[in-house]
Amino acid sequence: MSLVRRHLRIGTSLLALLAVSGVSGLALQPAMAQPAAETVSITKLMSPEATPLTVKALGNPEAPVTVVEYASMTCNHCASFHKETLPELQKKYIDTGKIYFILREMPFDPVATAGFMLARCMPESAYFPTISALFETQHSWAFSKDPAAGLRAIARQAGMSDANFEKCLTDNDLAAKVQASAVYANTQLGVNATPTFFINGKKISGAMGIEAWDKELEPLLAGKTPAAPVTPAAAEPAPAPAAEGEQPAPAAEGKQTPPAAEGAQKTQ
Repeated sequence: MSLVRRHLRIGTSLLALLAVSGVSGLALQPAMAQPAAETVSITKLMSPEATPLTVKALGNPEAPVTVVEYASMTCNHCASFHKETLPELQKKYIDTGKIYFILREMPFDPVATAGFMLARCMPESAYFPTISALFETQHSWAFSKDPAAGLRAIARQAGMSDANFEKCLTDNDLAAKVQASAVYANTQLGVNATPTFFINGKKISGAMGIEAWDKELEPLLAGKTPAAPVTPAAAEPAPAPAAEGEQPAPAAEGKQTPPAAEGAQKTQ
């Protein structure tokens, strides 16, 4: 089944789907590294049509290098990147004003869609901490018999009420916007595996260690002046508990601005 058809088949009640279905059928296989790098037009990559969601990014948008990552919350290679490599990348390049790092949604399935939705329903300062928490605990919720219960536990730890959690995960408009990001990436940018990175437009599929990132980034940074460092979103404090019956609103509509090889996962 194509990625577009699979996403369009996600029903009106994502929470209900999660309650009755596990993820045991998601036999996603690692993709082979691309034999040659592909460059995508920056205009196409940064088009307002790329996603109807607001940008979620780390670093200064004026940095000389922009990295866009397409990830899935049920992708174990994405989890490895976020747990092991991104902290080093942030310390060395993001926090020093050298790269601007954008995360975009590329969910493989309803479970991954729900994870991104949960992060989107959190306050702005809690988005990346929630993404980190989801990747850190991926196996305990994404591949369990009851992923909805696992997501609910994470939401509770962040201070979200059960009512707000259910409201968030049954928000069809938000689900459609998350899926639209994946559809554009697949049909317009040729993304068919996660993680996929665009480094100033250069497309690389698969997780890379910090040494590989150094090799990609250093030539692009030679002779360039870093932008002023900004406080990373991931370092901000966790949100205060939400009042009962009051849901942190999903981010307003907006657009995103402008990742590389072994160990990616394919869509099916």
